Amino acid sequence: MKKSRYPIIVAPFLKVAGIALFPFILVSNKQLLEDEVLMRHETIHLKQEAELLVIPFYLLYALSYCINFVRYRNHSRAYEMIWFEREAYANEYNTDYLYKRKLYAWINYVK
Repeated sequence: MKKSRYPIIVAPFLKVAGIALFPFILVSNKQLLEDEVLMRHETIHLKQEAELLVIPFYLLYALSYCINFVRYRNHSRAYEMIWFEREAYANEYNTDYLYKRKLYAWINYVK
């Protein structure tokens, strides 16, 4: 993967491999800087955040999680079914996705 246009911060305190907090990508260790799949996944989130002007993204993310938690009564399943996560996981291996992704593509993952 080519160099990210977003700043990447190594944050050893993270309990997850990576997280996108606009405009940054945070990773839990330096080795993950070379993980193209993780970088693509988090960059998809940054694009989602930007198109929703950041704060609405976080509100919709939380809303999606809450709806899913009520529906599935399971944290892991609720997380997996968050609209934004569904788009990112479905396309994290697609090397062309970030170039071809349409605006508001996450809407296709709302269910």
